[in-house]
Amino acid sequence: MHVDPVAAGMEPAQLARIRRHLEERYLKPGKIAGFLPLVYRRGAIAYCEPLGMMDMERGRPMAEDTLFRIYSMTKPITSVALMMLYEEGHFQLNDPVHRWIPEWRDLRVFRGGNWPNFLTEPCARPMTVKDLLTHMSGLTYDFMQASNIDRAYRKLGVRLEREGGTLRDMVETLARLPLEFSPGTRWNYSFATDICGYLVEVMSGQRFDRFLSERIFEPLGMHDTFFSVPADKLQRFAANYQRGRDRTLTLLDDPQASPFARAKTLFSGGGGLVSSAADYLRFCRMLLGRGSLDGVRIIGPKTLELMTCNHLPNGDDLTRWAMGTFSETTYEGYGFGLGFSVNLGPGPTSTVGSVGEIAWGGAASTLFWVDPTEDLICILMTQFMPSGTFNFRGQMKALVYPAIRP
Repeated sequence: MHVDPVAAGMEPAQLARIRRHLEERYLKPGKIAGFLPLVYRRGAIAYCEPLGMMDMERGRPMAEDTLFRIYSMTKPITSVALMMLYEEGHFQLNDPVHRWIPEWRDLRVFRGGNWPNFLTEPCARPMTVKDLLTHMSGLTYDFMQASNIDRAYRKLGVRLEREGGTLRDMVETLARLPLEFSPGTRWNYSFATDICGYLVEVMSGQRFDRFLSERIFEPLGMHDTFFSVPADKLQRFAANYQRGRDRTLTLLDDPQASPFARAKTLFSGGGGLVSSAADYLRFCRMLLGRGSLDGVRIIGPKTLELMTCNHLPNGDDLTRWAMGTFSETTYEGYGFGLGFSVNLGPGPTSTVGSVGEIAWGGAASTLFWVDPTEDLICILMTQFMPSGTFNFRGQMKALVYPAIRP
């Protein structure tokens, strides 16, 4: 990638602090194997520098074309895909989900008990498409370890790392379980975006992975984004790590033996994609370009404007509505749109940035944000789980924003 911080209107000396910070704090102590930070502004790449290793076991250094498990950074892509069908007249945001999933017509809300003997009550109202896009559906995740509902998810095989089955199988299993809360009354990170992917299949009549490939990846030139890494690209696929009991870095997922290296039947719109920094930059540039890139329009500017405003009730931030379980954003000072967190402005504990900035992250500590006010995109790729271990987003913001020239 051609790097030109001057054309980007950014200070090279400040951007150089990114390397020093990541090396001194994470690479030299052995906390993280490698990073690929990328900063883009005003049509130019201001900073992009591979650091450390992408695969320590094989001695492979990080490279600009390294492939990463982006996990929940899949969610904004899926949300855009569904809203492309909104633009074709397939649905309205307040349409009930049971219009496309009849088994969900009579979903109920948990009140007590354990699987299979739950005590439940009717939902106050039906779940809508908007509830799915905003994580106010009442669904949850299997890994939350917070309730009898997520325990039932695990027992019935509704898992983030599930191999085999289809999105249809997930929908049928979830029809047997109550919701955590009545739709629209709380915010909870969940499999909701996987269900958005299923809706894309039902509405379009096309398998979800093919829809993404034909309608988003190919038009945007995202040739390194897929659910399964092709055999001829496996040498570029990074290893995924975690912290062992002795606090040293240990291998979690070998790229050569990874589930991401095998053919899939369940295409997770919530966390299933592998991508590169260059590819994800093209997706972000499309967002920054109000829905188009290099003359190719993916989504309309007014639709994207709708997606990137705060949809939480009363314009509140997440502290008012979130259940307090895991998510890929802090709660104070951030609302939620249709697939993105939305920066509402500075608060006592929020980080530097601009009102209207949209962002998200992934379970292996990847992250991005798009700041239209500053014409800025930042992407950080790495492979370390869980993502909440280190505050990479806050640290990157503290390093990137001071580099903007007045």
